[in-house]
Amino acid sequence: MSDRWSTDEVWALAPDPSSHKAALKVAKAGSWPECGVIAADGGAASAVWGECKGSGAKPYLAAAHLDGDKGPAYKCSCPSRKIPCKHVLALLALWSQGAVAERGDRPEWVATWLAGRAARQGRASGAAAPAPVDPEKAAATLRAREQAVTAGLEELRLWLHDQVDGGLAEVPTLGYDHWDRMAKRLVDAKAGGAASLVTQLPQTGGRGGGENGDRWPDRLLERLGMLHLLVDGYLAVAAAESGPGPADAQDATGSSGDALARTRLRSRAVLRARVGISTRTEEVLAGGERLQDAWRVLGHRDSLTPDGMRSRRQWLRGAATGRYALSLTFARPTRTPDSPFRSGTEADGELAFHPDGRRAVRTGSMTERPAPPPPGGTVDQALDSYAEALAEDPWLEAWPVVLENAVPARADGWHLADPTGASLPMDSAELWRLLAVTGGRPATVAAEWSPATGLTPMTVWDADGKAVTL
Repeated sequence: MSDRWSTDEVWALAPDPSSHKAALKVAKAGSWPECGVIAADGGAASAVWGECKGSGAKPYLAAAHLDGDKGPAYKCSCPSRKIPCKHVLALLALWSQGAVAERGDRPEWVATWLAGRAARQGRASGAAAPAPVDPEKAAATLRAREQAVTAGLEELRLWLHDQVDGGLAEVPTLGYDHWDRMAKRLVDAKAGGAASLVTQLPQTGGRGGGENGDRWPDRLLERLGMLHLLVDGYLAVAAAESGPGPADAQDATGSSGDALARTRLRSRAVLRARVGISTRTEEVLAGGERLQDAWRVLGHRDSLTPDGMRSRRQWLRGAATGRYALSLTFARPTRTPDSPFRSGTEADGELAFHPDGRRAVRTGSMTERPAPPPPGGTVDQALDSYAEALAEDPWLEAWPVVLENAVPARADGWHLADPTGASLPMDSAELWRLLAVTGGRPATVAAEWSPATGLTPMTVWDADGKAVTL
């Protein structure tokens, strides 16, 4: 880390508002009789540590490692399962305010922790070149997986036809077992992505009319149609690959042929990812598309997966290329997913992309620094960007947009409007925090857009150009 973090960047790490509120109570110099900064060779902070007075006889031991290749790491002896906990947040807040001084000495517990991290990173580096895998065995395993998925999707196609042939009149009376049986068969067929889409069907057609009141038949038919599109698309690609002839426009020449081949490969990757055939991170790092840029970190959103895991989507955009990238992390229900990047910063380095061309992982250490507001656009430009992404992935749930000089507006609910007068409906739960930062004045806002839920702000840049995570 070349620079001390700002206070806003520290609070952006809080896993929830209650952690922020609790950290404020202990972010006082008097609560930390022992604390210090460990500097790296270049003089920048490498780690921050401190001992916080608690209600017991022993202090809480908190530390943050700032220069790990995989992003910040945190440690605290308190029983909290939140990462980072209130003690680490408070310590970092004091450091951001210049209240923690550099010290040459360090307690034994800090030295032991940092040494252990260095040893683990060394072992991980040594394990970066695993033993060679038998190509024939790996290919056979993949073929067996694809055959199981194909059989599961063929069964799903028949099931979808049965749902439509039977009509929707009885759908509100169906229990979850009706949907779960099909989902479980897809899980057995190793098509977990398709199974997840099936488990979402009761949300639109269950008892009480589902999530859209009287419009539940429209929503249910829409989701059944999207499932049918996924099934037909995957099975068509599978049939084309098993038949004769070039699968990826190998006979095409020139840049247009290359573009067509890339589009087909990406479409194939999207279909495989949506049905549940994922690509391991090791494979992405070994052979994925790599791109060097200054990556603007637009913000993040947290959600729950159908199996109860917590996920965090971090959206980035290349300053030079304009390429969007999605960093996706998961954690158990009681933990907070890792954040490889800090919202509102710019990270210089290389990303390796999954075959779908969207999800990406960092290939090594990246230099982060505070960044000014990213270039934004109008509502029409945001919708054009979303339409292009939707053309590649019709099952896209959300897409990042950056609106410039945007202001909240009241018109049949709350909207976020641009200077042209065009607007997008906004999640009202975020309205008051947005107003608290901007005071209703025009601002640059990075948000996720979804036609189903509207605009959900992630980060807003205040009048001084500082990023505030919502």
